[in-house]
Amino acid sequence: MSAPLHLISNVFARQHQSLNGEWHTIVDPYENGYYDYRYQPLAEPYGKNKKPASISDRIEYDFDQSPTLKVPGDWNSQRLELALYEGTVWYKTSFRAQRSPGRRQFLHFGAANYQAIVYVNGEEVGRHVGGFTPFELEVSERLVDGENVVIVKVDDARHRDGVPTVNTDWYNFGGLTRDVLLVDVPRTFIKDYFIQLEQCSLERIGGWVLLDGPQAAGQKVTLRIAELGLRLELVTDDKGYARFSSGPEQRSAPLVLWSGGEPRRYEVELESEGDRVKEAIGFRSISTRGADLLLNGQPIFLRGISIHEQAPRRPGRATSRADALELLGWAKELGCNFVRLAHYPHNEHMVRAAEELGLLVWSEVPVYWTIQWQNPETYANAERQVTEMVQRDKNRAAVILWSVSNETPIDDARNRFLRALIAKVRELDPTRLLTAALERHYSDEHTQVVDDPLGADLDVIGVNQYVGWYDGLPAKCDSIVWDVRYEKPLVFSELGGDAKAGHHGPPEQRWTEEYQADMYRHQIEMMRRIRVWRGLSPWILNDFQSPRRPLPGIQDGWNRKGLVSDRGEKKQAFGVLQAFYAAVARDPAATHGGGSSGASGAE
Repeated sequence: MSAPLHLISNVFARQHQSLNGEWHTIVDPYENGYYDYRYQPLAEPYGKNKKPASISDRIEYDFDQSPTLKVPGDWNSQRLELALYEGTVWYKTSFRAQRSPGRRQFLHFGAANYQAIVYVNGEEVGRHVGGFTPFELEVSERLVDGENVVIVKVDDARHRDGVPTVNTDWYNFGGLTRDVLLVDVPRTFIKDYFIQLEQCSLERIGGWVLLDGPQAAGQKVTLRIAELGLRLELVTDDKGYARFSSGPEQRSAPLVLWSGGEPRRYEVELESEGDRVKEAIGFRSISTRGADLLLNGQPIFLRGISIHEQAPRRPGRATSRADALELLGWAKELGCNFVRLAHYPHNEHMVRAAEELGLLVWSEVPVYWTIQWQNPETYANAERQVTEMVQRDKNRAAVILWSVSNETPIDDARNRFLRALIAKVRELDPTRLLTAALERHYSDEHTQVVDDPLGADLDVIGVNQYVGWYDGLPAKCDSIVWDVRYEKPLVFSELGGDAKAGHHGPPEQRWTEEYQADMYRHQIEMMRRIRVWRGLSPWILNDFQSPRRPLPGIQDGWNRKGLVSDRGEKKQAFGVLQAFYAAVARDPAATHGGGSSGASGAE
């Protein structure tokens, strides 16, 4: 089932009941929930045009006697016997509700990895594919007065035609990994809105509001920003839309733009004839001029770090605002003004906390490595995920870059796939910049060339490179010349190498903290020689789990490229990058060997 075209904006601000907590679970590796005792299929798990039997006819076990798992959370880190499990787990919870003729109810899932089928009171209400984006299902007609039961089939099996595909370098955490809410709204309500600075403007606020319900057409909507003295009266069209554009002449106070140094946000209030919603929204401009990246019209250098949604100091998925604040707190301590949230849309708590802290954000979808470029269903999956990413975070001033892919091999089918995805993102949101983490190649033993044809379609060129780790020793950086064929901002979206915290030795000894620190010093000097260089997000903030990393005594199932260990210990390389970022913040010329790059170190 495809997700709705529009998600409910700012879902946490709506009247809602949290369904987080302990859910009863059944682990079902043989898909017994779809078969009767004679092993005759009742319905294919994701088949089309088939009406499933009642869930009570499928599962013979008593859910109420089954063990529980915390929601939000992944099953792999909660029960030892599920650490490497991939497949189906059935979740069940119950809640009390009271139906109201003038209200509507939606089940909101922050994410379920990877495929989910949702049942309410024994009947299927919807399905979703994709492990990192939210989805909602209206259940107004399914609820009963009193106790209601929700059962969710979650299957995290990897698929060759999936997004991502079967081969990734992170842990496939299964489960209901983000918040689950029962949202209650009026029969006709303010479903969605987009309120930001207009493209290429430092003054004009524009956007749209969408009502949903039987009275959505021809309804008056009032937009207020009290601190600016702004009040607009809008009227929806026959589809429930109301568009607007507002200049400084309609405000009684000057607009303070959001920035890292002053992450200013305004309380925006929308009121229709039967609904009201408020949200803190910041206003900022992001653009390019040649090789310069401009925040609010001024050049900026991105002092960044890449982050996985790995819980700090413990195994498992990061799930809470507290996790987000700890991870982003380390980024702030490092001296960052920017984070790359790889390789999929992160928890909404993460993006909102970054905005509050004044951190710019790169957000991406898991179009990763070797997707099936010629499969139309794979493309539809990717487009749906990017749509849900943009739908959720389009009002976050912190998000400046939408990324459509990571390290994808170049061929015609890939180019067509990604260009279609880029066009879709530009249609959804014309106010932000587009990027992707591209690869590069050698033209000779000392020259790295960046000429991926996709670069012509992007605003910012992202490049992953590991000179000094997968590509020679750190000293090799000293002789490398970069031939970048685009006059656009270049951001090194990945660089780095592994070190186990507490493992010491001479700088030439791999896996030691000293080797990692020395490599960062050489990498920094190499990048400072590149004229169009405007930022970096090294790989990675903290060690993260990955089955691809089995080396006993060193990796033990963890990618050790973190500047912070899985126990929260800062490695020597943390201090090296921190010192460089402090120098750039004091003097922008530090990014280019004493010569001005045109990029400010300012926030």
